[in-house]
Amino acid sequence: MVSEKELKKIVEQVLTELGGQSNKSDKKSLNSESKTNIEDGELPDITEVNLREQLLVPNPENKEEYLELKQNTAARVGVWRAGPRLKTSTLLRFRADHAVAMDAVFTSVDEDLIEDMDLFTVKTKCSDKDEYITRPDLGRQFEDEEKNKMKENCKMNPQVQIIVADGLSSTAIEANIRDILPTLKQGLEGYGLEVGTPFFIKFGRVPSMDVVSEVIGADVTCLLVGERPGLATGESMSAYIAYKGTVGMPEARRNVVSNIHKDGTAAVEAGAHIAHIINEMIEQKTSGLDLEL
Repeated sequence: MVSEKELKKIVEQVLTELGGQSNKSDKKSLNSESKTNIEDGELPDITEVNLREQLLVPNPENKEEYLELKQNTAARVGVWRAGPRLKTSTLLRFRADHAVAMDAVFTSVDEDLIEDMDLFTVKTKCSDKDEYITRPDLGRQFEDEEKNKMKENCKMNPQVQIIVADGLSSTAIEANIRDILPTLKQGLEGYGLEVGTPFFIKFGRVPSMDVVSEVIGADVTCLLVGERPGLATGESMSAYIAYKGTVGMPEARRNVVSNIHKDGTAAVEAGAHIAHIINEMIEQKTSGLDLEL
């Protein structure tokens, strides 16, 4: 039976190791902070450690080159093992990042945020998150009541219709929408394009935008949606864009801007880029593989 004192010592060693071999002062600081938090009954947030700066390989032959490699990827390179297994620190971080990904999928977008962004809400035929995960087909369809809600609240037949959907990561919407939506609208207005009434889709899949396109009659429909989270980030959002979308159309008619998050394409930059793509769609009257960019 491991005593409480021995357990604290083990945890302190793990937390010290998590500080990486970046420099002695950081290591000393982390160790000191860990002891304080353990005594208070709380542990530091393990996800705050920057994996790109953490190198757990003992005595690497070329430490500088290895760290340079890690700066270019969020993948778990430069970790070590205890026998055939991952070290405790690596396993704990893996479990923590997996929990972040699960939260991104199963939590809902804050209703206050939706209200702050001046978006009204419509819902697909999914009744909850479990049904959304297991029945993708229902995430593409709307009841007639929801379609009527679109007609009642939206400007009909605009050049551009913007939609926001939770998708597979509510976290992605909360992390990016405040920056990307105003930038996108400003960019479209700069091109002299008429923007319809943006709104939010709860439990929405990508093809739900095709239903909106037919109901609203927009020339171009743009869906901002949370993407399936990975262990690197739960904040990745994508923009799916189509010219005169129709239900059942091939995916080749869509364009997509992906990896919109703080460590990928910044939301503000993505908004300006999406506005440019939409303007080209309007001018060329096409999208997808036929669009020349």
